[in-house]
Amino acid sequence: METFEYVALDRSGKKRRGTVEAPTVSDARFSLREDGIYPVGLQAKSPTILRVNLWNRIRKKDIATFSRQLTILLEAGLPLVQALSGLTEDVEENRAMRSVIMDIKEKVSEGKSLSEALSSHPGIFSPLFINMIRAGESSGTLEKVLGELCELTEKEVAFRSKLRGVLAYPVLVAVIGTGIVSFLLAVVLPTLTRIFADIDVALPRPTRILISTGDFFRGFWWLVFIGIVAIFLGFSRIGKTVSGRKVYDRTKLRLPVVGKLVLKSAISRFCRTLGTLITSGVPILSSLDIARNVVGNNVLAESIERARQDVKEGESITNPLRKEGIFPPFALRLISSGEESGRLEEMLFKVADTYDDEVSATVTVLSSLLEPIMVILMGIVVGFIVLAILLPIFEMNQIIR
Repeated sequence: METFEYVALDRSGKKRRGTVEAPTVSDARFSLREDGIYPVGLQAKSPTILRVNLWNRIRKKDIATFSRQLTILLEAGLPLVQALSGLTEDVEENRAMRSVIMDIKEKVSEGKSLSEALSSHPGIFSPLFINMIRAGESSGTLEKVLGELCELTEKEVAFRSKLRGVLAYPVLVAVIGTGIVSFLLAVVLPTLTRIFADIDVALPRPTRILISTGDFFRGFWWLVFIGIVAIFLGFSRIGKTVSGRKVYDRTKLRLPVVGKLVLKSAISRFCRTLGTLITSGVPILSSLDIARNVVGNNVLAESIERARQDVKEGESITNPLRKEGIFPPFALRLISSGEESGRLEEMLFKVADTYDDEVSATVTVLSSLLEPIMVILMGIVVGFIVLAILLPIFEMNQIIR
């Protein structure tokens, strides 16, 4: 039995708030209606939400699976409510996703459209997802739109998985190397320092540097920790401001190598999203407005918004984007060709596919270079520590002889 918080209207139209206990969301709604209370908002109480979110997070992969399965069921001829009911049985292990699907089913059963039901979960379904569903409902092509959404989401999931796989080894090397260095500084070095202190011998410079570094970190580790946290919080707070975010985004675009990766990745998301929206029947101005929000860079988003205003006044898409001076010539040529030939969606997808391949290839090359660089750096650090420890031992051995 779970506790649900509700906001509802009674028979006189007055708003009421409270809690109700029930096994599921559906049972909670049914119980409230029997009492003459009609819920307009219903959610699990805070402790339950925390537990569900921690252990049953809703990921992009879950959204892609939801889209794919719903598409198959609708294409098989099942009514929407029945299809949603079937999906709740397939996600028993993910209580968070099951709860969301059940809530969507309840709202659709009450007469709301699927897009309206999805919009009640903005943290899970993006504006892109909701607007495409709305366009599919308006044009009678909901199954087709769901399929396109699924492909779009699956491509994003696959790219993220590949990126994580490529970066896993360098991160592992960095973690292990940091652990080894910390062990040497915290455990081995203090013992040797006491031994060296009992011997009246001038220590080599590497040993003195190592001992001083170890003493500093052991004595002022808290200061180092506070400094790192302060820097992190400072950058985080600056990043939340409009001006600070612009500086970050502009800096990322200007970085060598990384800047091109960021630009190509953002343009790929923009072109794929725009192409998908146009294919689904969303008006061009609405499509541009939605697509600019997925680029993940305020500088690019502002450029696209200015281009959108020019398109609103009657210009084509290519000229305003060219005027902004951010989009590469290759992308502009393909977009221009698409507008002239009436194959804009196809050209947008070509731009996205090309840049996805380029970004993936570049990340793979950088990763293959990063791995030996990380190993060499860790080897240098560990080698310095070992050398600093062994040098005085060798000198003492010479004195004894």
